[in-house]
Amino acid sequence: MSVLVAKEAPDFTAPAVMPDGMIKENFSLSDHKGEYRVLFFWPLDFTFVCPSEIIAHHNRLDKFKEKGVQVIGVSIDSQYTHFAWKNTPVNQGGIGQVQFPVVADVNHSITRNYGIEHPDGVALRASFLIDRDGIVQHQVVNNLPLGRNVDEMLRVIDALQHTEKYGEVCPAGWNKGDKGMTATSEGVADYLASHSSAL
Repeated sequence: MSVLVAKEAPDFTAPAVMPDGMIKENFSLSDHKGEYRVLFFWPLDFTFVCPSEIIAHHNRLDKFKEKGVQVIGVSIDSQYTHFAWKNTPVNQGGIGQVQFPVVADVNHSITRNYGIEHPDGVALRASFLIDRDGIVQHQVVNNLPLGRNVDEMLRVIDALQHTEKYGEVCPAGWNKGDKGMTATSEGVADYLASHSSAL
């Protein structure tokens, strides 16, 4: 597995089922160039942990949009399988009409370029936060049984945007509205003097 943090996110072009249910045959990551993007992978459609994570992203889309973030999902299934899963009701194990692009990585090239292919050939549960310059700022990779916390991705987006706006770094457990830290020896000493017991 490769670590892509601080590197340019690999671009790709592949079929995707779009929010309106239509299939776009040549969806690209660069369609959203200049935007923040969260790219997340799951192993297979019509499985178990996967729909819970996909619906969790969908249920927080307003929060992602408020932060200017485009969410994009990927698995190795075909666009036709994605389409069928979107048209399966949630109470029957489907994902319903999720409102972000769902990309078909049938030849596994995206999964391999992101370095997150499981030995069984599916994608690991991986998420990447890509900044407006196309650089990966955060990645998390879980093994197949372990679902992700989508709220943690939202927290990391807040931290990135705080750093970009104020030039401060974000210490352990930082949440939006908390005090940041100046990236100097004086700054860390000042921060720890008043916050170390709460860490």
